[in-house]
Amino acid sequence: MTSAITFRALGNALPFARDALTYVELTHIEKRVENWIRFGQEAQEQILDRRRRIFSFHPGSVFAFVRWAANDFGTIASRIDILRAVVPVEPCQTVPFVRPGAEILLRVAGWPKVEQVLRHIDAVEEAGIDACAVSLDHWRHVGNRLNAGEQPRPYTTARHRAWLRRREIVP
Repeated sequence: MTSAITFRALGNALPFARDALTYVELTHIEKRVENWIRFGQEAQEQILDRRRRIFSFHPGSVFAFVRWAANDFGTIASRIDILRAVVPVEPCQTVPFVRPGAEILLRVAGWPKVEQVLRHIDAVEEAGIDACAVSLDHWRHVGNRLNAGEQPRPYTTARHRAWLRRREIVP
């Protein structure tokens, strides 16, 4: 779904609608529900209780949100979303546990594909590149290739330099 927060919505009683931050609720119940941030530079962290925390991200921040759930018979859901936090008046997609929403760069479900994305992130970081600074188009490429059953191209330092130069020209 796509949503845009209007100025009227900014005045409601919801705390997340009063500022420009994007909030992600993380839950950890051992062997049942595990939500975590794989990478991202959070603006602040709020601990609700032993099992729940809320991370917030500034507009423009890129982060990876991993969700995993199981029951008595094993894994029932695993997915990873790489998201870009948006400003409150910018159109965005809704994502569970992410308020008010975010721009989805990559969305993958199923443990084999999630594992491939995690390995891809590891390869980017092993190359000495901060995963938060990777080209937004590259994350879209990775998601599209994996969802089509293909291998994504590796993100090299040469590609990263080209992305940084492009950002200097077209911010």
